[in-house]
Amino acid sequence: MEKSLIGCDLPPLTVEALVNGGAGLARHEGRVVFIPHTAVGDVVVCRVTKDKKKFLEAKVIEIIKPSSIRCRPMCPVAGDCGGCQWQHLPYAEQLYWKESLFRETLIHQCGVDADRVLLIIPAVNEWNYRSRVQVKCRNTQSGFMTGFYRSKSHRIVSIEECPVIAPELNTLLSRLRGCINLTVFAGDIPQIDMGVDDCGCCSAVLHYSGHDEEKLTELLTRETLAAALFIKKTSEKKIQNIHGNDSLQIIIDQPPILLKYAVGSFSQINLEQNRLLIDSVLHLAELTGTEQVLDLYCGMGNFSLPLARRAGHVVGVEESEASIEAAKSNSRQNNIINVDFFNQVAEGALERLSNKIQPDLLILDPPRSGAYAIMKELQRKPVKKIIYVSCDPQTLARDLSYLINNNYELLSSQPVDMFPQTYHCESISLLRYDS
Repeated sequence: MEKSLIGCDLPPLTVEALVNGGAGLARHEGRVVFIPHTAVGDVVVCRVTKDKKKFLEAKVIEIIKPSSIRCRPMCPVAGDCGGCQWQHLPYAEQLYWKESLFRETLIHQCGVDADRVLLIIPAVNEWNYRSRVQVKCRNTQSGFMTGFYRSKSHRIVSIEECPVIAPELNTLLSRLRGCINLTVFAGDIPQIDMGVDDCGCCSAVLHYSGHDEEKLTELLTRETLAAALFIKKTSEKKIQNIHGNDSLQIIIDQPPILLKYAVGSFSQINLEQNRLLIDSVLHLAELTGTEQVLDLYCGMGNFSLPLARRAGHVVGVEESEASIEAAKSNSRQNNIINVDFFNQVAEGALERLSNKIQPDLLILDPPRSGAYAIMKELQRKPVKKIIYVSCDPQTLARDLSYLINNNYELLSSQPVDMFPQTYHCESISLLRYDS
């Protein structure tokens, strides 16, 4: 039995390419080596962290010769914090690899023609784009620490401010840290969830494991934090509003639709790119005013309501009760009446709601796990046209493969950069059923 290489330093390796997941790829004695936080052309000494039959995983010990394309990260902990993987790459290089890896995934796993994969839509802003963030916290001898988990660990990397979150949230985080530091509450707050909306209004949900919410409330309301404030007991699901509005809002479409959503419920984190995403969906839908549209995983009505303005009737389905209540309220507030929302799981909706809608168009916007159960349902109950919005190329490829093998044609698939400085890639795919 060969000796494991875990913990061993390899001789200098040259990074040849980037791979799904963001790591660089090098080779050692016939095996590929995946090395995070590297750039193509880097010559590095790395230490093996995982030893498998066909590949190794390693971490950089020393960059002997940096790649000519490597740039200096804006954040001092970019290589340590688990949030960003590609700050050392110029933005044009990030886009190149996102588009290339996305195209390669669909070609190899789905057998699609390369020309069906369109050019990536860049982000409007490379920095300060995140409108929501979960900050991890820990009380230390030097004070109340805020930051993010190191990749594949629960060790918190301390940050003063983060260059990818909105400026308003950096300001709020600094004020919260100062407010909580050196108080009896500092050891009982493991996490703070923050959000900012299109109007610049902020919210903060403090996860609290202590037993004196009343005094914590007094402390927070004494400070001028310019945010709606909430406490969430770690042993409970509900959040307690202690100050300010319990909802945020985003603006989409033209003329504007105002979407409100409850603090703590889902919304896209990149508000500018979300608007581009909606515009792309509307363009692909090519609605004439008569179509029946089924929107699965509809959330607060992000796609449903703009589509309803252009369709005959829209039905939205969403498992989250808070999101579906927001969707119903948003339809009323924006006077969009040709839409119905149902608080149900997406699985089975095609058959379950067949007495309410016979869709001409199906919108899918599932979580990272994808929508494989829906693919099987589409074999029994096909829909003429599908627009699939995905946040994970791997589960997208799995689902598209099933559809392509069951009489669907992929007309186009377009990557969209929602998450600059990371390897993550959003996409919009258009499919047509050939009976």
